Amino acid sequence: MKRNRRISAVAALALAALVTGTGAGFAATTTPVATPPATHTFDTAPATATAPTRSFHGTLPAPTGPYAAGEDVIHLTDANRPDPWVPSSGPRQLTVTMVYPAVSGTGTPAPYMTLAEAAGHIQRAKIPASSGITPQNLSSVTTHAFDGARPQRGKHPLVVLSPGFGDPRMMLTSLATDLASHGYVVALVGPTYEDSGETLANGQTPPCAICDDPHRDMDTVTASRALDMSFVIDQLTHGNTAWRLAYLIDKHEIGMAGHSIGGAAVVTTMIADPRVRAGVNMDGKFYPAPKPGQINRPFLMLGAADYHSAGGRDNWGQAWAALGGYKKWLAVTGADHPSFTDVDLLKEQAGYPTPPLDPERGIVITREYVTAFFDRTLKGMHSPLLDGPSPNNPEVLFQH
Repeated sequence: MKRNRRISAVAALALAALVTGTGAGFAATTTPVATPPATHTFDTAPATATAPTRSFHGTLPAPTGPYAAGEDVIHLTDANRPDPWVPSSGPRQLTVTMVYPAVSGTGTPAPYMTLAEAAGHIQRAKIPASSGITPQNLSSVTTHAFDGARPQRGKHPLVVLSPGFGDPRMMLTSLATDLASHGYVVALVGPTYEDSGETLANGQTPPCAICDDPHRDMDTVTASRALDMSFVIDQLTHGNTAWRLAYLIDKHEIGMAGHSIGGAAVVTTMIADPRVRAGVNMDGKFYPAPKPGQINRPFLMLGAADYHSAGGRDNWGQAWAALGGYKKWLAVTGADHPSFTDVDLLKEQAGYPTPPLDPERGIVITREYVTAFFDRTLKGMHSPLLDGPSPNNPEVLFQH
């Protein structure tokens, strides 16, 4: 394991999925692997970006829980598994951001990305100079997490998070910091060679190896992510050596959430690993959909109403019918694919068009319902938010 000191670039997550359109980014360059279809908002510069001197200043919303959010970055190597996408690179390497409940007023503002990661996003996404977005100003935004912060006492449930295809782990930062502020340890797992670049323990930041492969099999991607997630869980719950604060984790209370292909990977992970007690798919088509009897643990399906309502054209209905145990299906009116990540908010701050659902509302809804779900399933805390429609969240439609 090697500690990684990074340069702040919160806003870079807004650019991450530009690379494929299959996650949550601004523009698409390959065939989508998760609904809804991607848009091409970078085909023209934003109306406000009239000169290269425009400066981009992005910021994420502060967490809402009683605790501060501490942050560490760790590097893990699976010596027993060659990298599935680039075998010549050797064993599978993963970069993981750990976010945890911390004491307010301790630590220093946590940086977000390395400059190499930020530059990788801009290069892969072909961000125009007129946008004013540079690796330098992407590195100027903090995340409301604090590097080296003193942890809260006690043990806390673990939630592992997996981003969309083409998207780095940082895209789910707002959700991660909020979960930590409500008493969860969160592991944001970087999908090496599946996005615009994750800086590894050796200092290298390899680009995506499979983003442009027209023959890629997304079932293979979700199967690989299941192996990644189980390996990370192993490292965090056995021996307390992979992370200096691993003693904070209650290894009997583990959940997983993901966006897009990361949401699909929640199913493959839960089927393979019974330690994952509850799962959340945020707006991802299932690759593949679960079969009856494969998952009898709690599951939340949270998606855009235009694509993931009951009777829609995706395979969510098939998955819903197969899921056993406690389950909820929520469709959000006005949402688009990135609404469940930080991307739409940062797009708005960069001067680009956003969906009908206000970007901040998208983050609020995602945070509230995902936290309520894990509170119920991992902590045994009842939340009326999951009982039915709420006048405070009229955009959220309960299916079935």
